[in-house]
Amino acid sequence: MSKIKVKMMSRHYCFCHLRTLSASREDSWFKSLFVRKVDPRKDAHSHLLAKKEHDSLYKIQYHNVKPECLDDYNALCESVLPSIHANEDYPCELVGTWNTWYGEQDQAVHLWRYRGGYPALTEVMNKLRQNKEFMAYRTERGKMLLSRRNQLLLEFSFWDEPVPRSGPNIYELRSYQLRPGTMIEWGNYWARAIEIRQQNQEAVGGFFSQIGSLYMVHHLWAYKDLQSREEIRNAAWHRDGWDEIVYYTVRNSQIPLSPSLPAALLPCLQTFQKSLPQRS
Repeated sequence: MSKIKVKMMSRHYCFCHLRTLSASREDSWFKSLFVRKVDPRKDAHSHLLAKKEHDSLYKIQYHNVKPECLDDYNALCESVLPSIHANEDYPCELVGTWNTWYGEQDQAVHLWRYRGGYPALTEVMNKLRQNKEFMAYRTERGKMLLSRRNQLLLEFSFWDEPVPRSGPNIYELRSYQLRPGTMIEWGNYWARAIEIRQQNQEAVGGFFSQIGSLYMVHHLWAYKDLQSREEIRNAAWHRDGWDEIVYYTVRNSQIPLSPSLPAALLPCLQTFQKSLPQRS
């Protein structure tokens, strides 16, 4: 008799357990009706957010330079990098090169554009390995660096492509680590934001990472000086919708401007600014 009771109790338990799972699934299904759906298309975020009219890939390089070597490092870069930019055999362009004023000290930042995407990047890398001048540059450069890192980036479709600017200017690079799954929402809000922030032509470029640290976004801005930066940023708060965009920017960022990813003020090296015309 006891055995029969045990079996009946066991079956009753399993039945209740199944009903609980079933109810839980129904409850989850019901709740899912009210959850905001991400774009239902089966497509990568990069295809939904990046420009379609051209296939450009960007690479951003961060070089942390020994403090006593910064001047020599800048002179070395000036002697080699513009020649690569000007050489039509290399499908790449040096968009800009900077030293950091505020943020990470004794740091150089380079931004390259590869017309033709990954095949262009591979072609440039293969050709540079055969370039004796560049290989000598890399050897000498290595003696001056403490560390270096890079990322491959795509450009947001709603930002204008970076082009040479008359100067002098200061540039601000603001980098954000997004929460996974929020890239589309970020793009939707900043497509509106760029309309607000472009009235003074301060927006230079907007990018998101493809290889390297993932879920990263970089916004590059240009200002005449620190005072104009202050005035332009304050004026944005008087425009409709800017406060909402700032709220969602913070909400969707895991680390909005963390100490390891600071907003960096980057003065463009004057020699590069003069010697790097826009390619036709």
